[in-house]
Amino acid sequence: MLAAVVAFALFASSCSAGAESECGTADPDISVARVWNEATLDAIRRDFPAPTVHSRNLFHVSAAMWDAWAAFDDTAVGYFVDTEAEGDQKAREEAMSYAAYRVLSNRYQYAYGASDSRADFDAAMESLCFDTRVTTTEGDSPAALGNTIAEAVLTSTRDDGSQELEGYNDYDYVPVNEPLVVEAPGAGNVADPNRWQPLALDLAVSQNGIPLPENIQTFVGPHWGNVAPFAIEASATGLPIDPGPPPYLGDPESDEAYRDGVVEVIRHSSLLDPDSGVTIDVGPGAIGNNPLGTNEGAGYDVNPITGLTYQPNVVSQGDFARVVAEFWADGPQSETPPGHWNTLANEITDHEAFEYRIGGTGEAVDRLEWDVKMYLALNGALHDAAIAAWGTKGYYDYVRPITAIRYMGGLGQSTDPDLRSYHPDGLPLEPGLIEVITELSTASGERHQHLSDHVGEIAVLAWAGNPADAETQIGGVDWIRAVEWVPYQQATFVTPAFAGYVSGHSAFSRAAAEVLTSMTGSPFFPGGLGEWTIAAESLEFEAGPAADILLQWATYRDAADQAGQSRLYGGIHVPADDLAGRKIGAECGAAAWTVAQTYFAGTATS
Repeated sequence: MLAAVVAFALFASSCSAGAESECGTADPDISVARVWNEATLDAIRRDFPAPTVHSRNLFHVSAAMWDAWAAFDDTAVGYFVDTEAEGDQKAREEAMSYAAYRVLSNRYQYAYGASDSRADFDAAMESLCFDTRVTTTEGDSPAALGNTIAEAVLTSTRDDGSQELEGYNDYDYVPVNEPLVVEAPGAGNVADPNRWQPLALDLAVSQNGIPLPENIQTFVGPHWGNVAPFAIEASATGLPIDPGPPPYLGDPESDEAYRDGVVEVIRHSSLLDPDSGVTIDVGPGAIGNNPLGTNEGAGYDVNPITGLTYQPNVVSQGDFARVVAEFWADGPQSETPPGHWNTLANEITDHEAFEYRIGGTGEAVDRLEWDVKMYLALNGALHDAAIAAWGTKGYYDYVRPITAIRYMGGLGQSTDPDLRSYHPDGLPLEPGLIEVITELSTASGERHQHLSDHVGEIAVLAWAGNPADAETQIGGVDWIRAVEWVPYQQATFVTPAFAGYVSGHSAFSRAAAEVLTSMTGSPFFPGGLGEWTIAAESLEFEAGPAADILLQWATYRDAADQAGQSRLYGGIHVPADDLAGRKIGAECGAAAWTVAQTYFAGTATS
């Protein structure tokens, strides 16, 4: 991954006694704040991919660095520790480094890959010529200041609602539904089709490849709405931002929306066919520019930065769908969604046309000031997005598509009482997408021929499942039994171990997009165009894409919307999860930027 290459460059310098000129990052344009941000991202990639925990760690490391930076500034005030210090740029960087190093060393000491992460942290300190053996909090040295800040961060957040001392676990949560055995047809014993159901897998592996000790999922972070936030209001109920209830099966007011959402996931699954021959334009001139909480945008007439029209970006629809699902899946070896947006933010600020003007106005600041302020605001927003999104997940405990599709498909069809296999809670029929298997449709040469043993059941046109050899084969799209539907994910992962409503990807992504929009003073990527190339044959879930796919976005919000949409292609969320998540994220991002500015300006009172 690109981030791994950057991290290597950051730690490539070395130092020796009396050779201060060799101390520092290998690239003079790389700040000390960036060094520690990259070290955090690498630790996240090694560890169990819990977005809640990692968003908290990213924020606390960012706040520790901010407090050390602010101590040397005449205006800014600290978040955990507000103090004053004297010294030059090197002293400031030293204090920041000790603060970050101590927080990271503590938070990842028992994490998966801990020995490698600790070696990484030590290498960063060595490259900067700081002695890890200096642990004092006494006196006024930069090291003592950094250690003091780290101690304050770790002490004051130990009881912040995350249940850190209990391994971030909530042992009081009990799912209402018995586990769904993925390898067996159907949804199993579903007590409530509106509630979350854990999955039972033959082999359970985390999204970044860590074998799990149990093959039945445990809800990750149902208590996270109780964690102390950065900018949004804390909640005694664990629901800091209430988007209102999701659609429910059987509810007179929202039953239709529930069914529509399930059908939409199946429709997205049917688009994962690289052999369909269908092409689409995915350039900013054709897609994006959505009003908040919708997919109603039709792109942009011109690039406002260059004044030129956006060129068409015509690609295979099936390859685009698969690439979007995997690029935004944040795995394997993932930095999780919060880390993914840190990676994107770092890429944005590395752009040759980028200007380091806070809010897009005034004099340009140096890279260290930009980075430390960006990380505080960005990771404060992502921290709050985790709290708001998981507070909603814990409160509503909402179903995932695999349960809904298998459950409804197992009951039958709900469109026509006079047709075969009718059940009022079954799947709605849609010719060419959701159909009843009949004697006629299973005749030789017909679309359901291979399902002749299942006449009367419901078939869906969808991704056919994981191929035997993901490097050389594809699952493809075919008519399959609804009770055997699976999301476009790895067979050892299938669906995240927490409730669906709202989408964490959507909340994280929109929160980050709002901060980047406000901090840069523009909703647009540098030059009016953000791009990321997905190389041919680089997919993980199956073979492909056949050719390079260029993802393009005009604005940060466009990229965030695509992250949310990707979860429908991946079969992870229904539209209600995505769209409500975007609104929550927008609120978290705006609040974080407002509060961060008070720390920049020295007017914060907390």
